[in-house]
Amino acid sequence: MIIWRTSISARGPGLGTRVRGAVQLAAVLAALSIPLSASAFDEDAARALGKRNDCFKCHSVDKTKKGPSYKKIAAKYKGKADADAKLTEHLKTSPKVKLEDGTEEEHKAIDTKDAKEIKNLIEWILAQ
Repeated sequence: MIIWRTSISARGPGLGTRVRGAVQLAAVLAALSIPLSASAFDEDAARALGKRNDCFKCHSVDKTKKGPSYKKIAAKYKGKADADAKLTEHLKTSPKVKLEDGTEEEHKAIDTKDAKEIKNLIEWILAQ
């Protein structure tokens, strides 16, 4: 959290209030322009892990392929407290999954034991 206080004084009726308001507005706009996801996940690392594991063979960010798009997955888990746990389990265990065409097959388990890599991939998927 960034707390920034400033005091600017100027002469003239109401001018000080306008200057303070402009500075406060500028601070808010600057804070909003900081990408919130910048520290949440590493997109390049997530995409690299997905590529190494052939995830993009069945999934796309925004198009349905053999499996659902990452946007569709993110929408499914939006606001759910157990999203991380469910997706972690899904990626690590090779469960049977129902595909977009209605058929079922075993989902390939992700080929990494690094929990940070898996968490990063999940955070990236959920951010779509």
